[in-house]
Amino acid sequence: MATIPCRQLFINGEWREPLLKKRIPVINPATELAIGDIPAATAEDVDLAVEAARDALKRNKGKDWARAPSSVRAKYLRAIAAKIIERKSELAKLESLDCGKPLDEAAWDMDDVAGCFEYYADLGEKLDSKQKAPVSLPMESFKSYVLKEPIGVVGLITPWNYPLLMAAWKVAPALAAGCTAVLKPSELSSVTCLELADVCREVGLPAGVLNIITGLGHEAGAPIASHPHVDKVAFTGSTETGRKIMTAAAQMIKPVSLELGGKSPIIVFDDVDIDKAVEWTLFGCFWTNGQICSATSRLLIHEKIAKEFIERMVTWAKNIKISDPLEEGCRMGPVVSQTQYEKINKFISNAKSEGATISHGGSRPKHLEKGFYIEPTIITDVNTSMQIWREEVFGPVICVKTFSSEDEAIELANDTHYGLAGAVISNDQDRCQRITESLNAGIIWINCSQPCFCQAPWGGNKRSGFGRELGEWGLENYLSVKQVTEYTSSEPWGWYPSPSKL
Repeated sequence: MATIPCRQLFINGEWREPLLKKRIPVINPATELAIGDIPAATAEDVDLAVEAARDALKRNKGKDWARAPSSVRAKYLRAIAAKIIERKSELAKLESLDCGKPLDEAAWDMDDVAGCFEYYADLGEKLDSKQKAPVSLPMESFKSYVLKEPIGVVGLITPWNYPLLMAAWKVAPALAAGCTAVLKPSELSSVTCLELADVCREVGLPAGVLNIITGLGHEAGAPIASHPHVDKVAFTGSTETGRKIMTAAAQMIKPVSLELGGKSPIIVFDDVDIDKAVEWTLFGCFWTNGQICSATSRLLIHEKIAKEFIERMVTWAKNIKISDPLEEGCRMGPVVSQTQYEKINKFISNAKSEGATISHGGSRPKHLEKGFYIEPTIITDVNTSMQIWREEVFGPVICVKTFSSEDEAIELANDTHYGLAGAVISNDQDRCQRITESLNAGIIWINCSQPCFCQAPWGGNKRSGFGRELGEWGLENYLSVKQVTEYTSSEPWGWYPSPSKL
């Protein structure tokens, strides 16, 4: 039987057993069997990790990390990227075992993890050359410039759907900026983040720069959000947990960036290549076993092609290979846990009881008796008051509604508390541009769904959070701006009368 490495907490460059010696079993969602365990940190361990990060920030008056040349930090990021590629196949397999992600997807994720560290090595390396950017002033007797400095010790709390990639999205820019960090991955998929700790140890990352603690949210995550010596919290996860983190941080006026839930629309017009549009529509919701914050899980389809489009969706969905994620060609694995499995099934059951039609899926695949598997599910005959239309499922479930006009499609698309993403599929470029400008979301895809590049900003509006990760915006998340203004005239200021002249 497959197993995982036995690791401890990673604090101050060392493996450390949790002070209360507790551990959490790791369940393979494909088999429902335990394959190992992870350490369960508590507030006492968080204190040690934050202290280590604070010491690393200040060590040698900051010259070892925070104020080190940006090229020094970039060297470590590149070394991490190289190690990720070196261990790609091992890490991808661990990711699949831990969270149920198809192996091909997990391997793709590892490439993206390495690419993210490389990107922020390049971007961060340029920080020194951009320091002291001059500010134009209206008075010649003054000159002014701007310094960008690391914000300090940052708490990074990440989700279970892209375990190592979501960690990279936060760790890479934070370290590039000169911050030190405490990373807390989800207890449902922490295995590869603990391997990131091993990578950091291998490349000689200075002690305390990155500390990685695992454990339950209320025992290990909450103490990070409320810790007085954590200068900022960056969180990706549910809207409800984001609200709690924001409340805790508010007590100390601590900055947060939040990437939260979504119920994103995909609008398909009647001028499309139907099979091409169907594939993007399914990919936009069923990729990563449907567990994507940006999933375009509300399909708005033009009424002229709705019947044919839904029939083709069902045909394509039947062709998706659902299997053990390590099996060659797998395109859908299990959802992450028993709790998530039950939650998704409850959504489907509620949709049926509210009068919706399950046009495909809605149950366990017949050939898989074990594991948290749910068929790709297509729900039709939906109205806008139904739970399935309004709430985030976080599973392989797409709901369908028709529209007759562009204005109606925009109104339906924006009728949501969320605003993470949206997509439009049409051969009319002018129409696509109008839709893009009209959708209230942080990310818009045209003639596709879900592509993500570390060079482009990522984040949402409304209850999907605020702040932007990735790109140059991701680096700015971890920098504070300091204004420096100097009086350069040889003349006295002259506001008060000089006593020597009285």
